[in-house]
Amino acid sequence: MLLAIPSLLSPDQVAEVRRIVDGGRWVDGKATAGVQSGLAKHNLQIAADCERGLEAGRMVTRALSANGLFMSAALPRAMVPPLFNRYEGEQRHSFGSHVDNAIRFLPDGSGAIRTDLSATLFLSAPEDYDGGELVIEDSYGAHEVKLAAGDLILYPSSSLHRVEPVTRGSRVASFFWIESRIRDDARRTILLDMDAAIRSLAASLGDDRAEVVSLTGCYHNLLRQWADG
Repeated sequence: MLLAIPSLLSPDQVAEVRRIVDGGRWVDGKATAGVQSGLAKHNLQIAADCERGLEAGRMVTRALSANGLFMSAALPRAMVPPLFNRYEGEQRHSFGSHVDNAIRFLPDGSGAIRTDLSATLFLSAPEDYDGGELVIEDSYGAHEVKLAAGDLILYPSSSLHRVEPVTRGSRVASFFWIESRIRDDARRTILLDMDAAIRSLAASLGDDRAEVVSLTGCYHNLLRQWADG
């Protein structure tokens, strides 16, 4: 699954999140990197204990919870709270090819999650910086992603990916990881497609049509069979 979710944040919300994080305490991005990715990571990141980062993260979390496409695609069981990074053109910041850590510890010390999905929420307009494409590799090749401010890209954490060097301007984004109720990416994709088909049929035929009711039952029975818990 490689899914773009448009307008997760409205322009006003993007402006507010940027206002908050731009005044935050930025540190070396290696703070959240594993051994392998730490060698390839060259960027800045809001400090984990920075109140501005925590406030902006809560805004992003509320937007995620209210977005039907995200909830249908991710089927989240747990999530690392949103973090924020910045790639500066003057420093030619980049993040070389890596795979995200399989396990991430929650910042409040309550435990850890399995990283099934990774997400990047773009907070800079693409015309404000050069370079900085998120490149995600899968069996169909390499996909370059550079979305509008407020748009989010969701992709499997098992994917090899990188951020190309930023050569002008500043690329600001939020990033985080999700543990899904459905561990297998192919099954999550089937459920997402099925949910979209049900919604389309319900809109044209009505929620109470027998076909819609039957397909909805099939969806939930598959979810019941495949869900981890």
